[in-house]
Amino acid sequence: MAPTDRITGKPRRRTGNPARIHGTIAHDLGVAIVSGQYTPGEVLPNEIDFSERLKVSRSAYREAVRILSAKGLVESRPKTGTRVTQPERWNLLDPDVLAWYFATEPDPKLIDGLFELRMIIEPAAAALAAERRESHHLTIMREALMNMERHTLNTEEGQSADRAFHDAVLDASGNMPLRSLSSTIGAGVRWTTVYKARKDELPRDPMPDHWRVFDAIAAGGPDAARSAMAELVGGALRDTARALRRSQTAEKTPDAG
Repeated sequence: MAPTDRITGKPRRRTGNPARIHGTIAHDLGVAIVSGQYTPGEVLPNEIDFSERLKVSRSAYREAVRILSAKGLVESRPKTGTRVTQPERWNLLDPDVLAWYFATEPDPKLIDGLFELRMIIEPAAAALAAERRESHHLTIMREALMNMERHTLNTEEGQSADRAFHDAVLDASGNMPLRSLSSTIGAGVRWTTVYKARKDELPRDPMPDHWRVFDAIAAGGPDAARSAMAELVGGALRDTARALRRSQTAEKTPDAG
């Protein structure tokens, strides 16, 4: 039997595609770091110990560490090893880092920060989209919303359609720097939606808010589009905050059994 590891607490032997192996190692280490299992300043196991413990190649571990280093979570120095960096250095705009946060119970400050970012960016992008959108943008948005209605946000298909809608709004803004934020905004939309679904917190129909944004952009009304998108993001924040409060309440409530 493979020995248990600190990341999962379960025996694990990693085999298969080398790229998938180092990606899985990076994921598990990333989750362990952002959830506090490894604290800032702590030294990670060296590659020999780690590789022997999890039965993986040393090269796979080194590649995983390189991934974490590129995202700002660790730094490696000769003789001192690989240390976890301070959270201020972590690239929170990286979709992988956001996914690692939401693999467990996310920090409420992170959720608030994500929605503040969205509230700064998306209403402005919607206003620009109302002025600059072309017909193909409207087609993409309309199809995305129809797929959201068909599949609902409780499914992967519906969540993908939601991301496609928000991506199309950013693209329709005609602003290249805004377009470059699509992966971050998309990750924020995805993981907060997944979090709400995980807590069974999708009682409110989000479609009217989305259609109002679409209608304002299609009508070429920048002020209306800005207002509609602000209302959409604000509603999503309220839903997520409610899910988080219920989760915290559940954690404090002892099991009846």
